[in-house]
Amino acid sequence: MESTVRVAVQGEIGSNSDRAVQQMLPGAQVVPCESFTAAFDAIHDGQADLALIPVENSSAGRVADPHLLLPGSDLHIIGEHFLPIHFDLVAIPEATFETIQTVRSHVHAFGQCSQLMREREWRRHVSADTAGAAREVALLKDPSIAALAPVGTAERFGLKVLRSHVEDSAQNATRFVLLSPKSTITDTKPAITTLLFRVRNVPAALYKCLGGFATNSVNITKLESYQLGGTFFASQFYIDIDGHVEDTSVQLALEELEFFVTDLKILGCYPAHPYRGNLDEPSCERHRERA
Repeated sequence: MESTVRVAVQGEIGSNSDRAVQQMLPGAQVVPCESFTAAFDAIHDGQADLALIPVENSSAGRVADPHLLLPGSDLHIIGEHFLPIHFDLVAIPEATFETIQTVRSHVHAFGQCSQLMREREWRRHVSADTAGAAREVALLKDPSIAALAPVGTAERFGLKVLRSHVEDSAQNATRFVLLSPKSTITDTKPAITTLLFRVRNVPAALYKCLGGFATNSVNITKLESYQLGGTFFASQFYIDIDGHVEDTSVQLALEELEFFVTDLKILGCYPAHPYRGNLDEPSCERHRERA
């Protein structure tokens, strides 16, 4: 990947999304965006070449907005990255644990640091992103306000760390997907293939859709449903599978799938990140050292 590539992210410089870009695409130009919609639009408007977007966290679960935006975006997944996530509780130098009354951060950060927030019963203020929350604390200069921010953010804004690694789990990690306006099928294996489809209006349609993956020993690692047309009928699905589209087992599974679905679309076939091989390990120390 050329070092001059422009990558849109939701959040400011210093946010976890920014850190993910620097790990995945060293030297890339980060294009900060206020919202996920703005990050998607940055590609369509020519302000960015790619976007790196978080889609799920091991502690807090799915990131809702990207899942809603992706099906209609005409963008393709060309890569993934797993970023170990660690948070510091930061505040101005005069602050102490006893002075804190309110904590600022991204809504997903609160879900990843829920134990601390329950213990202290602090008020929550949702900010646009984690680095932005730290910047707000520095500007407000109020000893009653702290932020949940990425490791290293305190020094950047002249703040102090009240407590480090306040996330609920030491194995906390976020999965990002790299989006491009051009479809690129990887030659690299192992690979992940992402599919989007609508089920036909027949009994047990979803059961029949997934049966082909089971009979052909294709592992489904993610399954999401979407409501369409303002109804409560979940008739569109997003799935990630272990395997390359050219694998015989995957091709056979897709042949069975096509009998029961409409609008089948391959959103991407891209290299599986090495982190996937460590998801069952009891410790992520190696990944923490790289973070």
